[in-house]
Parts: sequence; C-alpha cells; structure tokens
Amino acid sequence: MDAVITLLQKVLPVFVVLFLGILCRKRTLLTREGINALKKVAVDIALPAVMFSSFATAEYTVNSICVPLIMFTVCCIALFIGFRLCRGMKIGGRLSPFITAGFEAGMLGYTLFAILFGEEMRPAFAIVDLGQVLFVFTVYKVLLAGKNNVGDALKEALSAPTVWAILLGLLFGTTGLYKALESSGVSSVLDALTDFISAPTSVLILLAIGFDLDPAEIQWKKIGSLLGLRIGVSAVLLGIVWLLNHFVLGGMIHTGALILMFVLPPPYVLPVFADVEEERTDVSSALSALTVVSLALFAVLAVVMG
Repeated sequence: MDAVITLLQKVLPVFVVLFLGILCRKRTLLTREGINALKKVAVDIALPAVMFSSFATAEYTVNSICVPLIMFTVCCIALFIGFRLCRGMKIGGRLSPFITAGFEAGMLGYTLFAILFGEEMRPAFAIVDLGQVLFVFTVYKVLLAGKNNVGDALKEALSAPTVWAILLGLLFGTTGLYKALESSGVSSVLDALTDFISAPTSVLILLAIGFDLDPAEIQWKKIGSLLGLRIGVSAVLLGIVWLLNHFVLGGMIHTGALILMFVLPPPYVLPVFADVEEERTDVSSALSALTVVSLALFAVLAVVMG
C-alpha cells in the first residue's frame, strides 16, 4: 500500500495538471494568447531560476566534465545517424533527421526529474543536460537555420534568459563562489529567492503542455516512421551510454537522469524551422505523439524507480 501511495504522489500530479490543461482548451478557460503568456512566464522567468540553482549547486570535478562532453558527442552522433537513416529509409522532409537528436529538458525534463527524485537532486540532471544544451544552441540550431546563420543562432542563444541563467549558475558553481557565500548566509538567501521564483514552474509547464496536447488529433500512422526513428535511435544510444557509465565511468552519471533524458521528446522549437506547412504539421504531430510516449515512459520509470 505504501508503494502505491508513493507512486501516486509522483505520477498523479503530472497527469492531473495535464488533464487540467486539456480541460482549459476544451472549455476555453484559457485562450491561445493566455497559454502563450504562461509559457513565457515559465520559460523566461521561472525556468531560469531552476537553471541557475541547479548549475550553481552542482558538484564540479575533473571527472564530471566528462558527462557534458559525452552527452554533446551522443547528440552529434544521434543527428548523424538521423541523416543517414532518413536517406536510407527514404523518409522525406528537411526536419526529419532532427527528430533523432536533442531533448526537451527545459520544458519537461527538469519538471519530471524533480517529481521523481526531488528538487535537491536537480543538479545531477543539470550536469547531464549541459552537454545537450550546448548541442542544441550550437550544432542543432545552426544546422536548422542554415549554414549562413551562425551569427543569428548565437545571437538568439544569448538573448535567451535560460542560457544566461545557466552561464551564471556555471560561474557560481565552477568557481566555488556559491559555496564560499554559504558562511555569510548569502547562498541561503539565493536559495530562498530561486525556490520562490521557480515554485510554479512545474504547474505552468505541464498546464501549457496539456493545453497543446490532443492525442485524438495525432495522425499516428502518418508519422509512424518519425516515431520509430526517434525511439529506435534513442533506445540504442541510451543502451550504449548506460553500458559506458556502468562499466567504464563507474556510475558517474546519475542513472535516473540519464534514462529520463533519453525518454524526453526532441526540442519543442523544431516546428518553427519548417519551410513547408505540411511538414510543420507532421513534425508538430510527431512531437505531440512523442510527448505522450515520454509521459507513459515516465510513469513506467516511476514504478521501476519508486
């Protein structure tokens, strides 16, 4: 009975808030403009507080530097495999290969990880996320935007509050400044501040995802090849990294953070780069379907690790 209660404590809040988001759309309790405003608050205000706190309080050692490098490399490999498989399997669409790489850690990963393992464990997820963040804001977006738009991609990255929060968190964490401020009480004040600002992050994000999620509208057959491509590549690479972590790195990477990262869907920004309306629709539908899959796997993960 205790195990069931623990499981419900982790899984039920996620699906209830998602349902509330769906209800807000069906009953028009929120408009599209309203949900976009909630997203902006979550991504530009609440989420940066989560990012700063996670990276400022993370443990940085010579060995831990390997983790972001591994994740960056894995993301590059995933994208390379995506291009090769799309060509070999004759999957059309300029954006199709990008389905295989990158993870929506900001809008979904941190929320789900904190629910599973607690707020205090977020730094373990942040270390894993750092490598894929570097990938998304460099290789991924540059290739998506076109080879001649490197400057624009860099400018966009530097205009994102989450990126500045990560950089500031890294500065405080890697230099030891955050720990040095503990004796004066400044660190506890920063903790209180970031905790207060980040408190509504999970609800805002899940509400927005629920609003956008309409499983009945997903054309599962049409996008089946994209789903199979993403799930297959992610499963293989997760297996390789898990083996590397277990047998070579001595468990340096938090197992839950690693598994959850590979369970996440691709970055939600992907459809923005579509040149053709039909492809935008297909990619958006694929992202919605992969989000459903991610949430189902999250529930399974909660059972296994609960």
